[in-house]
Amino acid sequence: MSLNHYYLLGRSGLRVSRLALGTMNFGTGGFHAAYGKTEEEARPIFRRYLEAGGNFIDTADFYTDGESETILGNLIAEANVRDRVVLTTKFTNSVDPGDPNAGGNGRKHMIRAVEASLRRLRTDYIDLFMLHTWDRITPVEEVMRTFDDLTKAGKIRYAGLSDVPSWYAARAQTYAEAHSLVPAVSLQLPYSLIERAIELEHVAMGQSLGLGITAWSPLGGGFLTGKYRQADQGLVGEGRLGGGGSSGRSWTDRQWRLLATLESVADSLGVTMAQVAVNWVATQPGVASAIVGASSVGQLDANLTALDFDLPADLRARLDEASSTPPPSVYQMFTPDYQAWLISTGTKVADKPAEYAPPVRNWVPES
Repeated sequence: MSLNHYYLLGRSGLRVSRLALGTMNFGTGGFHAAYGKTEEEARPIFRRYLEAGGNFIDTADFYTDGESETILGNLIAEANVRDRVVLTTKFTNSVDPGDPNAGGNGRKHMIRAVEASLRRLRTDYIDLFMLHTWDRITPVEEVMRTFDDLTKAGKIRYAGLSDVPSWYAARAQTYAEAHSLVPAVSLQLPYSLIERAIELEHVAMGQSLGLGITAWSPLGGGFLTGKYRQADQGLVGEGRLGGGGSSGRSWTDRQWRLLATLESVADSLGVTMAQVAVNWVATQPGVASAIVGASSVGQLDANLTALDFDLPADLRARLDEASSTPPPSVYQMFTPDYQAWLISTGTKVADKPAEYAPPVRNWVPES
């Protein structure tokens, strides 16, 4: 099974499964209640993931109003696997709308959030503690210094960022490096065949600065599973995006053509569309792990076998072409085609010759 292979997360020594178990549907409260699972329903999903060799579990204090963390804490204690699993949780969302400091990424809320998560998860440390969303207010310096303090206090082992602009992540990482603070090791972002925007900056930034990407929604919110079909009034099919009417999202002709290509590739390999979609994400450059959820053990098993086959180069190229979009504005200048055009017009774009050596200038500090 593919989960018996582990990758290092970013520039760290932390080994994680290539597929992480998403637990946003563990619990029946709050925003995710419509698709939530009780503890009894979540138990076999959790156990099956462990049996397959998985060790990377993702949750957040916001999921099902904290129930996800509570259920996970119970299941981890019940299975006696706390040291085995890499437990990730996230903070940012408000836990008390009447309190202005009960949300966001400020130091006061970060410390409050980690203490509350520790209680719900029934543990004395969190393996990976992540900023959930950029709040547009808190200075990045405050966030990174608090991460450093929480690590030194033994509350967390590693820090990470989720759903932030690339410049913000770059600022956070370089600030931590410049001030000898604990760096971030992970960057959690949406990534799928229909959502490739992170390729513009985030992927290269993560590779350069040691941030391993964990991709959420590799199935495009379910669109890439093949359960849905185009209709005059919108999207039809069973699931969150269907319902016989408009899905609330406008799907383009390009995305429908992509779905047809995905179906053709899956048929040629004898696997499901969902398995191809997950495989494509998990094997992309810069991606350490793809987060998959499940509403049943059967659905989980199908997801876990997504890496049990190789995606041939010619079929990957078909998917790449069908899912690509023209880069906007200045990003067009960074494409191979543009660089080739520069060369064809006589503009020299080349590395320095091997024998080139810059002059050495010794620097002497002023007395």
